[in-house]
Amino acid sequence: MPDAVISYLSLGSNLGDKAHQLQSALFLLHEKAGSIQRISHVYKTAAWGFDSDDFLNICIALETKLTPEALLEVILQIEEQLGRKRAAGEGYTARSIDIDMLYYDFEIMKTDTLTLPHPELHLRRFVLKPLADIAPQFYHPILIKDTRNLLQECRDKSVPEKTAHRFFKNREEQFSGLNFIAIEGNIGAGKTTLARKISEDFNAKLVLERFADNPFLPKFYEDQSRYAFPLEMSFLADRYQQFSDDTSQFDLFRQFMVSDYDIYKSLIFAKITLQEEEFALYRKVFNFMYREVKKPKIYVYLYQHTERLLENIKKRGRDYEQKIPPDYLEKINRGYFDFIKSYPEQNNLVIDVSTMDFVEHEADYQSILDQIQKFAAQLSF
Repeated sequence: MPDAVISYLSLGSNLGDKAHQLQSALFLLHEKAGSIQRISHVYKTAAWGFDSDDFLNICIALETKLTPEALLEVILQIEEQLGRKRAAGEGYTARSIDIDMLYYDFEIMKTDTLTLPHPELHLRRFVLKPLADIAPQFYHPILIKDTRNLLQECRDKSVPEKTAHRFFKNREEQFSGLNFIAIEGNIGAGKTTLARKISEDFNAKLVLERFADNPFLPKFYEDQSRYAFPLEMSFLADRYQQFSDDTSQFDLFRQFMVSDYDIYKSLIFAKITLQEEEFALYRKVFNFMYREVKKPKIYVYLYQHTERLLENIKKRGRDYEQKIPPDYLEKINRGYFDFIKSYPEQNNLVIDVSTMDFVEHEADYQSILDQIQKFAAQLSF
């Protein structure tokens, strides 16, 4: 295996969700090929050599220990994974993803499958413009001209337009830019499990709701009308204190925060359990507290249908939860959706996990991460 070298790659997409395809390609290159060192600005360019939708184009500097041939093989695998189906002599066509190796250090080579440097890079302004962002002084080993000179001399008349898109080298970097994610859901939806997995995998400070020590909770499930108000007030006081403390203390060794609750859940549950007069008093106290707490950059709601929730509740075996009626869970679901609809300015993402098992099946977990990634990318514009 060779020492690590820098390879410059060009990426483009003009089919489907172009930004999502490019970001997914970057994550896969980081995972399978090496470490992404730099990413250019993102440019919109008219299709080159054929009539089609505009492309989004970027260039990256990739530090890799793969040989050129091995890197090409990984690139082809990633393209196929993202829906690109190459055909012999396909020529210029629309594509979900296109990844070209421009340089592999200063290597000069020509085989049946790979030519380095890329034989047409100096002819394409949509390649040279983003390449100049990250490697303006890199010299073409055959033409003996750097990227800036190649761009000045390029006869391509297309005009790449810089966009406001922002991409990330890896998921850790993307999550760290979000600062704070709240994972919410009904009782038994899996919010704590998912928050733990994200915290462990992406170096996040974990903020978990403390509920097992609440002395009113078992009593509430036995006699809701009697213990609803003291339960909700004690939950609110504890959540406010904990949430304020945990979200205001920055951890130098963590990239961001992820919690398994948002304090607004207090109002959702209280509206279901309290009488009208009790709820009116409760809301006054809540509104005062809610103004003071930190709001998540993304609010993820894990939806599960009632039958699956009851199965999960039974499986985890907490005695005081076993008598929860189905209609109570349905009211909670409706309460969360009413909240989400009432706050359109909040970055709300609903993920249906009714048919998923993100603990046992890695593909389900990756699907959830992909949905968060895609949603987060929209916030970067």
